[in-house]
Amino acid sequence: MSHDHHETEKLSSVNNAFVVGIALNFLFVIIEAVAGFFIHSLSLLSDAGHNLVDVGALSLSLLAFRLLKVKANDKYTYGYRKTSILVALFNAVVLFVSIGAIMYEAVQRFFHPQPLPGITIAIVAAIGIVINSVTAILFLREKDKDLNIKSAYLHLMSDAVVSLAIVIGGIIIYLTQSYWIDPVLSVIVAVVILVSTWRLLTGSLRLSLDGVPENIHLEDLKAAAMKMDGVEDLHHIHVWAISTTENALTAHLVLSKNISQEQEQKIKHDLRHELAHHKIQHITLETERENEMCETEFC
Repeated sequence: MSHDHHETEKLSSVNNAFVVGIALNFLFVIIEAVAGFFIHSLSLLSDAGHNLVDVGALSLSLLAFRLLKVKANDKYTYGYRKTSILVALFNAVVLFVSIGAIMYEAVQRFFHPQPLPGITIAIVAAIGIVINSVTAILFLREKDKDLNIKSAYLHLMSDAVVSLAIVIGGIIIYLTQSYWIDPVLSVIVAVVILVSTWRLLTGSLRLSLDGVPENIHLEDLKAAAMKMDGVEDLHHIHVWAISTTENALTAHLVLSKNISQEQEQKIKHDLRHELAHHKIQHITLETERENEMCETEFC
């Protein structure tokens, strides 16, 4: 099977995962919201709101994923790849806003608990466990290769954990009639969202500011270059993310003064190949000789 065919199959698989995830989660939002309004359960309503945010987040992630395939043009020389980073950042910010809303309502309800049918809460939440777990599995294989896909996976897995907590809470409410558990579960929902979202927020913010991706270390890149014969130094290194799956690098490559043009081209070719193993896809190297003065201010 050719590389292009394999890549096409992978893109199609991820695209289908997003579509299925959006459809199933939107269906669950309707079920959960109707049940929450009917029995006045804050834990179900807050989770329904959280899941509705996830539907929007998945939709934006799907849009960003599709924009990755749009070709570059004269105005956007890298195409629209950066949207995948911006969507991941937006998703994280929206989740943090939802945390504040859930916590506020939970505090209000804690001091004014209402009678609730625990079994109904448990049944509805159990449906959520199935839907979110099945959808999350669709993203499992690619989650560590793309921050945008990882954000979708984290959304769904946190939803499954939250639904599990609500199932347990619903059973406890049914057995003990301790209705204060409902707002406590809402707080648990908020805490789970916070924990699962914090790394997504910091990672996407870092990439949106053109910071070095967390799985890349400049010392390793320099060490890879210094192993090559004829290389004296690699400095003025800049690494940033073009998208959640592609990284770029510019650097000054210092060569021995007796290196020929032919040898220079081979060194640059070999270094590009080596840097590709460090997840750098777009590489620009400016060569200098060891007896030359670097003209860049921040070398």
